[in-house]
Amino acid sequence: MAGLRAEGQRVIVTAGAAGIGRAIVATLVEAGARVHTCDVDAEALAECGRALGVGTTLADVSEESAVDRLFGEAAQVLGGLDVLVNNAGIAGPTGAVEKIDPAEWRHCIDVDLTGQFLCARRAVPLLKRAGGGAIINMSSAAGRHGYAYRTPYSAAKWGVIGLTQSLAKELGPAGIAVNAILPGIVKGPRIEAVIGARAAELGLPYAEMERQYLEKVSLRRMVTAEDVAHMVLFLVSPLGRNVSGQPIGVCGNVETL
Repeated sequence: MAGLRAEGQRVIVTAGAAGIGRAIVATLVEAGARVHTCDVDAEALAECGRALGVGTTLADVSEESAVDRLFGEAAQVLGGLDVLVNNAGIAGPTGAVEKIDPAEWRHCIDVDLTGQFLCARRAVPLLKRAGGGAIINMSSAAGRHGYAYRTPYSAAKWGVIGLTQSLAKELGPAGIAVNAILPGIVKGPRIEAVIGARAAELGLPYAEMERQYLEKVSLRRMVTAEDVAHMVLFLVSPLGRNVSGQPIGVCGNVETL
């Protein structure tokens, strides 16, 4: 499709060594972008760098010093920045609110929400220097639905929507588009672990828990990491240049959680 390219764009993708992040990195590289990524898994990150030919930094986005190092290295390698994809996130604890360890709550918020703020604050001066660009924040279907037994995760992902819409208003005059993507049930080991944990919490077999998850999706199917990556590509391509401030579901229409 004409315009569905990212030729020459300089991109940072956080947590790009596996899962959705890896699919985003691969898709953008194929579309002509120059990508730098980070992750907390050193082995997976090194393999990603070799396989896809991208720059890498070992970094935990919840740590301010690590984010500073990431942006310092990426700016040096890329020579500037056109796009930030705030993909890093963790599932957080599963359990009744009275049983959740406050330390686990804080860790989930630190990675899933504060990490996006820390990356955005370093990205914005570079994007302004480039004359504009894009920030894409990864939220979730849990960013528009309450999610029993997943309160830290849902709270963080709702926060991402607020961050996104606030930044879209603040940065729009500088030519910076800001959007959030809300994946639903994404095939892979992470959702299998989430479904397994919730099945255990509710005393249900895994197959029954999975059936209940899919019953709440209008299309009755999971999405893939590549589905999410294709939406990222659309938003950073010329075709998506006038989309900003939007929470965009890539979820088959999750009706409730």
